[in-house]
Amino acid sequence: MSRMGDVLAGFHAVWEFDTDSVLIRFERGIRRPKLFQALGERRVPYEALKSVELTPGRRGTVVLRAVPRPGADPLLEAAAGQLKEDLDPYRLVLPAEREVLAEYYRDELRGALGPDAARPAEKHLVTAPEPPLTFKAYDGKASFDGSAVAFRWFWTGASSAKWKCGDQSFPVDGLAGVEWRSPEGGAGVLSGNGYLRLVEKGAEGRRPGEADQDPASVVFGLGYGPVHESLPFAAAVLQAVRAAGSDGDAAPRRAVRPRDDTRRDPADIADRIRQLGELHTAGLLTDAEFTSKKAELLAEL
Repeated sequence: MSRMGDVLAGFHAVWEFDTDSVLIRFERGIRRPKLFQALGERRVPYEALKSVELTPGRRGTVVLRAVPRPGADPLLEAAAGQLKEDLDPYRLVLPAEREVLAEYYRDELRGALGPDAARPAEKHLVTAPEPPLTFKAYDGKASFDGSAVAFRWFWTGASSAKWKCGDQSFPVDGLAGVEWRSPEGGAGVLSGNGYLRLVEKGAEGRRPGEADQDPASVVFGLGYGPVHESLPFAAAVLQAVRAAGSDGDAAPRRAVRPRDDTRRDPADIADRIRQLGELHTAGLLTDAEFTSKKAELLAEL
């Protein structure tokens, strides 16, 4: 860039240009997308960019968009094209009267692109959110401390298959990747609400089962696993997996915390069914959900 320290402010973000990168700072506010608030700010090296576009926007705006190279950003790699346009962190929406200024910065950015702009990146060039990270899914709590991903099941949401397997812990060096399906899309398994699945080494070519039965997955639901929580989580895990893979292939390992036998005690099952009944009476579970979950609990006896 010709002038280090230049700032271009849009409706939801501010781009601050440096000699080798652009710092994208997301503005906070009630009407700001929660994903942007969760990201806070991101430094994007120019070598991470493929191209820069300027297009007309909605209702008297123009949109300056930086297009990252495939594989350069773990967030977009994890999203796999599922982000809605308004949640694209590389879009800067500006008033139409600033189009000439936007054209200037588009040209400046294009001139700063690296020699490998047309090629996929061999490694992540944009940093993912840093662990520790946690979020609540429909059937369990997911946590990531930088070295392992842990799933702790919720008795009100987890299937019998997951309860029988017990709470799970997956070391990063035993993972080959992460599969994220947006809770806002239709690719999920529970009411089309999405999931996060860990792909273990050695299992890349296998066809996985349904996410609600897979102990390497957590499923999303209304209010559980929203994009602004689950996608940064997936990106952080993916970045750690790629970094671990650069040190050579490790044998897949899974640490499983044994289940407490009292969870299969008839009295405990009865208590869990009673609590399910209370949720059903309160209107938090539908008739179908209550019947299905009750049957799963009875099958554990």
